[in-house]
Amino acid sequence: MPLITDLHIHSRFSRACSRSLDLPHIEAWCQLKGIDLVATSDFTHPTWFKELTEQLIEVDEGVYEVRDEFREMAADVIVPSSCVRPVRFLCSTEVSLIYKRGDKVRKVHHVILAPNLETVALINVELDKRGNIKSDGRPILGLDSEELLKILLDISPDIQMIPAHVWTPWFAIFGSKSGFDSVEECFGELSDHICALETGLSSDPLMNWRLSQLDKYVLVSSSDAHSPSKLGREATLFDTECTYPAVLNALRHDHSKVLGTIEFFPEEGKYHADGLRAEKLCLEPDETLACDGISPRTGKKITVGVLHRVNKLADRKMGTRPDSARDFWHIIPLVEIVSEILGVGVASKRVQSSYFSLLKKIGPEFYILKDAPIEDLMAVDPRVGEAIARMRDGKVIVQPGYDGEFGVVKLFKPNELRNHGSQAKLF
Repeated sequence: MPLITDLHIHSRFSRACSRSLDLPHIEAWCQLKGIDLVATSDFTHPTWFKELTEQLIEVDEGVYEVRDEFREMAADVIVPSSCVRPVRFLCSTEVSLIYKRGDKVRKVHHVILAPNLETVALINVELDKRGNIKSDGRPILGLDSEELLKILLDISPDIQMIPAHVWTPWFAIFGSKSGFDSVEECFGELSDHICALETGLSSDPLMNWRLSQLDKYVLVSSSDAHSPSKLGREATLFDTECTYPAVLNALRHDHSKVLGTIEFFPEEGKYHADGLRAEKLCLEPDETLACDGISPRTGKKITVGVLHRVNKLADRKMGTRPDSARDFWHIIPLVEIVSEILGVGVASKRVQSSYFSLLKKIGPEFYILKDAPIEDLMAVDPRVGEAIARMRDGKVIVQPGYDGEFGVVKLFKPNELRNHGSQAKLF
């Protein structure tokens, strides 16, 4: 069985994050989703780091589980027996770097993987000397990316930095607003220490394969979750043991051990297309070029999205698959599928009740979305089976996201669901 991982999430100490993002709730929701290995998140924050050391116990090299006495904190989340599984934590966090390089202010986010909590303690000592790590779970530091990488490698050669959501306009290594045109430009002499790139919600491997310069990197995906229910929006699958050395070896050396990624349809990401959210203006890259990057309505500068930025740096046509490519699977979160079928919001009681009923009857969300036989899903509810069959075939209706506005991905045309109404068994 593949090891399903989500190595970039947040805790309740990060800005604009749910108060429910504590370790027991993260564990419970990983079981519901089908995640085996998850990030500790936010390990630089002093209070959160204290909770990590108190509530986690190391069960294998570099991986941890929640201590039994703390699990009752998530008693409000009922995990059906069909979803119960061990969930382990790996030390991982995100940092935000804002610094001047050349004539441009750079704003770049990176994920940091660490081999154990003892090493995390050393990282925190060094970063505390160089910035405020107390005010936010994702600290903002005035360090150059290359400088931070050198600090980390001096602490331990087993620390791994991964550029986060690499195409996001405002805070990413290739971002249109403040990024670079290559990994080498960002990391200089230390660029050989970068082995993986996180694609982010607004791009997928198909888009990244258009750049030959990225062939040598492992493409990984994570949820960047700001609430427990968002865990596993994207994930990376490994064919390894559930230990830190095994995951690190797969990322650095044996890329065959990285089986692939579970991905959003990139159009659903909130920076996929160009546009201006305040004006409800969504544009394709050629439309932005035609108006010189300026809104024809107000004269404001258009936010250049991920697709446009990929087009600019690409040296291949869409559809190219390099020899180094790993598999990937597009998904729509199950709660969104149920919401579309029922015609009510994702937070409604009907949707939530139906979501948990599906998990109880069939198994964890990833199994339902990716692996469950369609005939089994049809037996539970024909609309669910039809929706997931369409999703797996890529037969979706998309309205792309732009300038911070999430896109919309649908599986049924208006009024089409009425044809399935008499067959409903679950809802």
